Amino acid sequence: MDTMLEARLQTKQRNTQNSRETSLWSSGFGMKLEAVTPFLGKYRPFVGRCCQTCTPKSWESLFHRSIMDLGFCNVILVKEENTRFRGWLVRRLCCFLWSLEQHIPPCRDAPEKIMERTGVQNVISGRDPGGAGEGQVSGLVKKEVQRILGHIQAPPCPFLLRLFSWALLRFLKCVFLNVQLHKGQMKMVHQAAQAGLPLVLLSTHKSLLDGILLPFVLLSQGLGVLRVAWDPRTCSPTLRALLKKLGGLFLPPEANLTLDSSEGVLARAVVHAAIEQLLVSKQPLLIFLEEPPGVLGPRLSALGQTWLGLVVEAVQVGVVPDAMLVPVATTYDLVPDAPCDAYHASAPLGLWTGALAVLRILRGWGRSRPVCVRVHLAQPFSLQEYTINARSCWGSRQTLEQLLQPIVLGQCTTVPDTEKEQEWTPATGPLLALKDEDQLLVRRLSRHVLNASVMSSAVMSTAIMATLLLFKHQKLLGEFSWLTEETLLRGFDVGFSGQLRCLVQHTLSLLQAHVTLLRVHQGDLLVVPRLGRGLTHLAHLSAELLPAFLSEAVGACAVRGLLAGRVPPEGPWELQGIELLSQNELYRQILLLLHLLPQDLLLLQPCQSSYCYCQEVLDRLIQCGLLVAEETPGSRPACDTGRQRLSAKLLWKPSGDFTDSDSDDFEEAEGRFFRLSQQSRCPDFFFFLCRLLSPLLQAFAQAATFLHQGQLPDTESGYAEQLFQFLQATAQEEGFFECADPKLAISAIWTFRDLGVLQQTPSPAGPMLYLSPAFTSWENQEKLEQFIRQFICS
Repeated sequence: MDTMLEARLQTKQRNTQNSRETSLWSSGFGMKLEAVTPFLGKYRPFVGRCCQTCTPKSWESLFHRSIMDLGFCNVILVKEENTRFRGWLVRRLCCFLWSLEQHIPPCRDAPEKIMERTGVQNVISGRDPGGAGEGQVSGLVKKEVQRILGHIQAPPCPFLLRLFSWALLRFLKCVFLNVQLHKGQMKMVHQAAQAGLPLVLLSTHKSLLDGILLPFVLLSQGLGVLRVAWDPRTCSPTLRALLKKLGGLFLPPEANLTLDSSEGVLARAVVHAAIEQLLVSKQPLLIFLEEPPGVLGPRLSALGQTWLGLVVEAVQVGVVPDAMLVPVATTYDLVPDAPCDAYHASAPLGLWTGALAVLRILRGWGRSRPVCVRVHLAQPFSLQEYTINARSCWGSRQTLEQLLQPIVLGQCTTVPDTEKEQEWTPATGPLLALKDEDQLLVRRLSRHVLNASVMSSAVMSTAIMATLLLFKHQKLLGEFSWLTEETLLRGFDVGFSGQLRCLVQHTLSLLQAHVTLLRVHQGDLLVVPRLGRGLTHLAHLSAELLPAFLSEAVGACAVRGLLAGRVPPEGPWELQGIELLSQNELYRQILLLLHLLPQDLLLLQPCQSSYCYCQEVLDRLIQCGLLVAEETPGSRPACDTGRQRLSAKLLWKPSGDFTDSDSDDFEEAEGRFFRLSQQSRCPDFFFFLCRLLSPLLQAFAQAATFLHQGQLPDTESGYAEQLFQFLQATAQEEGFFECADPKLAISAIWTFRDLGVLQQTPSPAGPMLYLSPAFTSWENQEKLEQFIRQFICS
């Protein structure tokens, strides 16, 4: 049997281990898991480089080829060598001694310095709107400032930080097998910190543990106390007081008041002063740009954009000359879900609730195998450099209703050559106080950084296994190896290594609550996903693999839409390969699908136009072998790139990201054709790519079917509950549980609202949804459903 994820592939052992059949639930296979062994030797991709278009100077600096070979370290593996002492007693107390040696800089005078900031003094003296004024007592305003400042932060307690670090280290050792961090990525962050500029870490949010895991990791690596911007709605007052002593920051509720409110002006001034003092003192700041999983709402966090806007404004007004932004991501084999129920409960998370959640994690995970965690730190880049270069990439945009509704209803066939404007994250008070162009800058910067964080995240073994189980692959060992190699070839790292058989067994043991093992003849095992919640959980895990194959998946679904009107979906692959596909038709179908898919899923870089992304999708389809160029007699071969000029259509494109296919003469694109490849592996790979987007597209199609069954008008939450129940009922009938997700129901409703299918009006109970006049007829609803279903491969 194959052995993979070692420095060299030992192909000779494939036949010698075929006769060894051991139990999948044996206790000895976990010893061969090696999380630091490079896969395929030196060809393991180094991920996390910053954008070369927006930040070319940062791309060149803070990086050297040598850091790619530094390897990984296990953060929670603390030994005698990590302390200054030696001896048998030190080996037993090394965790406690290590926590005592952590450097925690004091910050006793921070409140006084915040009170002395110009913005706070202007409000106190009454020179700004909302200030005290000459007739009011400024002492009362000072007490109010101190109260707001106490709500935002508190001086970190060194003793409590060391005690918490020791307890957290013991907890992480019980829960996780290892917490891996690439030494090269950490070296880039250290170099950025040595430049004398403040560090702002912008992270994804996979679990509530991220807020305590990331500060622990950076404290252990010598970056000091990380100030974490928490959501005040999720914590009780007692827990907020504890988190503030550990370096937490909380946005006061008065900051979200209207712009003309005196309390709002005062609160925003204090928040600005606190952020300015934090940046001046060069304390690292952690901001979560993504909502935690399970939150029914937009993917980008409104609170995260608010904190990022405060940092951007502080740099623009010259409080600090610049700031280094670091995209961060944390990936888990399985996300600890015990605190998630408390997070979404009506009451905030308290100390006792959090303690019970920790005990549930220790109890539940103590009976199962520990999981692996990877912390990813992408290449830091300059905020000042991004601000200067990003403004030159802004072009005209149109709403989804302007782009797609005429095409869906058959009123026109031409796709407008412009970008889509789609923003689902609401703006809060501090962000609304900025200028319009600064608000746009913050929104695009947050999307850009979140894209960098997702692209640098490693794909875990559970995501690969869940994808294989969902798509009913029969040979798990061989397919696991194939899918791992395909992921690495696309520039994505994987968060595992070791022998192939051991990896598959370990992954199945982690998923044993969602799969059933059946023994068949000759000692083989049949792995069957459990219906209902089991399939839904596997769908959530497999979604982590989508970013690695997103371009090919979009291209495959676009090809499916192009063939939908020509060849029956159930027709043989040879029949579909006969059809000629023109390059212009492919561009059009890709653009239509890009406009239909939500921005929260695509996470396209704002500096990259949809037109250039179409070029990338087409290039990926050719590179992976799905499309083959069809050359007519007498025409110039497609591989001949000589004597080709840049057309005017290309020169004015704002992206500036030119690929090999961008140098083609677009006037000749109409005469360029492709065919589907007839290689034996292409049909399965094509259907695999189409299935990656099937849950979302199926949810959209069923939402279109539900238009004439739903009860409208209704509130957004009420209609979302109606649609979710319909998705569940349909899943029971058809057996496709992947789309029975409340987040997909919300995404479908918001997409239909942007498309003009649904309209909303204000009411005392909240915004009310109702069908727009254009889609009240059954005929137009059928057109919408057919438009969506053309991209679905059954």
